Amino acid sequence: MPADDVPALMVSSALDRLTELDKRIVVALQRDGRASWRTIADRIGAPVSTVSRRGQQLLIDGVVKVAAVPSLDADGPHAQFLVRVNCRPGTHMAVAEALVRNPFVRFCTVVTGSFDIIAELVVRGPATRYPQVVLDLQPIDGVERWRSDLIMHVYKVSYDWGRQLFADLIDDSAPDAAGAEDCEPDHLDDIDRRILAVLKEDARMPFQRVADELDLNESSVRRRYDRMRANRCVDIVTLVQSAALGMEAETFLTVTVEPSRMEEVARALADYPFVRYLAATLDQNSLLCEVITTSVDELYRFVTDSLAHLEGVQGWTANMELLFLKRGFIETPWWRAQAQDPAVASQPG
Repeated sequence: MPADDVPALMVSSALDRLTELDKRIVVALQRDGRASWRTIADRIGAPVSTVSRRGQQLLIDGVVKVAAVPSLDADGPHAQFLVRVNCRPGTHMAVAEALVRNPFVRFCTVVTGSFDIIAELVVRGPATRYPQVVLDLQPIDGVERWRSDLIMHVYKVSYDWGRQLFADLIDDSAPDAAGAEDCEPDHLDDIDRRILAVLKEDARMPFQRVADELDLNESSVRRRYDRMRANRCVDIVTLVQSAALGMEAETFLTVTVEPSRMEEVARALADYPFVRYLAATLDQNSLLCEVITTSVDELYRFVTDSLAHLEGVQGWTANMELLFLKRGFIETPWWRAQAQDPAVASQPG
């Protein structure tokens, strides 16, 4: 049963039963979503049979979803926009669901604070095409205020934030595309894109199954995939609900920075393992910093002991994430179950 088809109550129940071993498997999958169960077993020091059984169950239950998507550069020039939305009371979940269905929305999350929803839109081509993209979005029933901001530069996107929980799993020698050039549209042909379309549903699908579905040779699929990875044309996204790993606080910080110190502050923030996303926005010389911490206390220590003392930081505003519905263009398999939480359902518009 695909993770997207798993009943909401089943996902919620599975989240409550995660063991320490389960969490270590998840963190290893965040590091390399296509790693073999044997590789993961060696990394976390557990029997292969146990890791294989528990890992496959996590995928079946929808606790974890591993997807492969083309990198942003694979489709040519693009512009990214940060969108903050205020909704009419009682409509925020309907608005969020409508945003999730839109293919231009890369991530979408329900938040507390001065806004109800924060999302990112990716526009193919120049930024001037943005008005065409939002024609179908701004009129969504329930939207009362729509604020857009151009994302000028992305400093960090991390899908393996769980490594902060297990220091022994930090392995910077893991396969990556270091030294490779950025992907270009001509790096992919129609067959490559068909392979990625299959792996978007399940990035752990064996190459032989992919080949069978597409009537291709297994070695050809493997060779093409390795080339796409080497050329940075594919991102492997491992999605897991932060609460499943015991992370209590996901927060967007909009950090206002002295213009001359923007790069300096960004480099300092990017070094923190719990900073999942970091980008410079056009408005008010600010950095959008997404932080995921084990507790509210840890978040407090970060903003008071670290952020407040960074040279160039002038202040910040914050929105705590209640529920993220989409990340990396992939809808999370558990958001419908989590949306039943009263704290999410009662979020004011």
